[in-house]
Amino acid sequence: MIPNPLDFDVIDVHTHPFLDFENGCIGAYGKPETMEEFDKEMKKVGIRRYSGSPLVKHKVSDYAEIRKINEDALRIRDRFPGYIPGIQVHGDFPQESIADMTKLYHEEGIRYIGELVPYIMNTGEFNSPGMLEILKEAGKLGMTANFHGGNRETVVPVLENCPGLNVILAHPGEPWGPDGAKARFDFVAEYDNLYMDTSGTGLFRWNMLRYGVDVCGAEKLLFGSDMPVCSAGLFLYGVLSENLTEEEFRLVLGGNFKRLLGIE
Repeated sequence: MIPNPLDFDVIDVHTHPFLDFENGCIGAYGKPETMEEFDKEMKKVGIRRYSGSPLVKHKVSDYAEIRKINEDALRIRDRFPGYIPGIQVHGDFPQESIADMTKLYHEEGIRYIGELVPYIMNTGEFNSPGMLEILKEAGKLGMTANFHGGNRETVVPVLENCPGLNVILAHPGEPWGPDGAKARFDFVAEYDNLYMDTSGTGLFRWNMLRYGVDVCGAEKLLFGSDMPVCSAGLFLYGVLSENLTEEEFRLVLGGNFKRLLGIE
């Protein structure tokens, strides 16, 4: 029998909630249509809390859009207590991003950035000058950032130049090739401040998570679904169907995220 999700304090570290359905819901089939539907779906499958930043479905050229995304994250938090806000930053606006990030950290207790998705929002790659400037300051605050994909070329400069920053790589991917899941697990194992979430492609390959735990350690992996792009229930029960110990499940399903963000 697989474990009951209600036996764990499950936190989905990779979601994209929204207030603006037309511009912010990135679900492939146009659902959910409201945050009420989104929140209900998470609770239905046994996910008590969820995190991640809202997105917009176009390239951003005005920092006012980034500020609105972050304001929306706070509004969602105020309406839905299960939501742990994630915020956005933008490499073309490093000073504005740093000022808002620092203010949100001190005034609102925000500890999480991303998922950062350069190809959607035109934020610049993680190792671009503007993003490195922002992420260095985030490291000084001890924050955690979630990166869409990311490879050694774009991520190693962040790991080596932003002390104090924890980085979560999203989307393990297929197992094969130089940027495949097996290579990415080896990469995660090399750096103390590098982690991976389970969202997107990969988990449907049987034994992926067990393999990743054996390579990296359960303390380096976190449950994420990419809801509403992907089914939160499918990903949660995919994790629960892996051959992990109770302690490994506890770490992956919420314990690691609580440790990284200092959540009680």
